[in-house]
Amino acid sequence: MTSENNKAIVLRFLEAFKNNDQTTLEELLASDMVIHVPGMPGPVDRETHLQGIGAFHTAFSDLHVTIDGQIAEGDTVATRITWGATQTCDFQGLAASGNQFVVNAVSFMRIKNGKVSERWFIQDDLGQMQQLGALPSPE
Repeated sequence: MTSENNKAIVLRFLEAFKNNDQTTLEELLASDMVIHVPGMPGPVDRETHLQGIGAFHTAFSDLHVTIDGQIAEGDTVATRITWGATQTCDFQGLAASGNQFVVNAVSFMRIKNGKVSERWFIQDDLGQMQQLGALPSPE
């Protein structure tokens, strides 16, 4: 696949993520896909990733994703995004705050046979937790 095709797959993934389109997500994620997230004890498998996306959408509304830049080389696509949402329900031990967050993130996705086979996701977790009220903001 070309770099442009790989970028299009990533854009489809981000659109499906934004809309919690589990059918498209299942189509785009390889069965043996793994995601690497800082703070997690190891790579997360496809089913756990799909469940996490669903749980996120249960707890957060008004999700928006803005593509700030995208570069593709070989089988890997790097995407810089700004994303945010409003927390309307409890999530991973964090009580519903009603607060919004907007943070920057970077996602690297490896594409194999037209599917996402590996993903790395790095975001401003500290900023997100401060905006949600889980941690104090700097004075």
